[in-house]
Amino acid sequence: MDKTTLRTQMRAKARELPAEYRAAADSSIAEYLLSLPEYAAAGTVFCFVPMVVREPDVLPILRDVLARGKHLCVPRCLPEPGQMVLCLIRSLDELSPGAYGILEPTETCETVPADCPDFAVIPCVACTRDGVRLGQGGGYYDRFLARYHGFAAMVCREKLLCENVPTEPHDRHVPVVVTEAGVFCDGVRRI
Repeated sequence: MDKTTLRTQMRAKARELPAEYRAAADSSIAEYLLSLPEYAAAGTVFCFVPMVVREPDVLPILRDVLARGKHLCVPRCLPEPGQMVLCLIRSLDELSPGAYGILEPTETCETVPADCPDFAVIPCVACTRDGVRLGQGGGYYDRFLARYHGFAAMVCREKLLCENVPTEPHDRHVPVVVTEAGVFCDGVRRI
């Protein structure tokens, strides 16, 4: 199966997931992620702002980063296809609908280099348990991951895990996957 077909199928599957399942899964994902020692040690955290149904609700993570006084970076899409910048925010009130209707910071927010965060939370449409990622198709996160050298954890609901995801040379592997079933490093349960 090619990426486009798989992406279409997984987006449809995500829309069909019951709200109760999504809420319970997302709560567990946030709990596992926040329990990681790498998160506790991080001074600067990069995290996406979720699309409500398609992606796990990571708003509790964004709130926790701010409550702990850590620096929070969120993405802002640029007009150039596949390009995004990391913007420091001090409050979720600094977010407003941007590209694709996703909440993002304004152009006036301070930007930081891709290698600035200590900890990154990566979204996906679907993935394998060992970290092969199927993204939205724009290449934003593959470009980010090519420049990023800190700790990264991908979040995915169990029901959106795949046995196989087609890959291309530019695709980036994320070795840590967090689902409601736990934290997996290269497919092996860590927590």
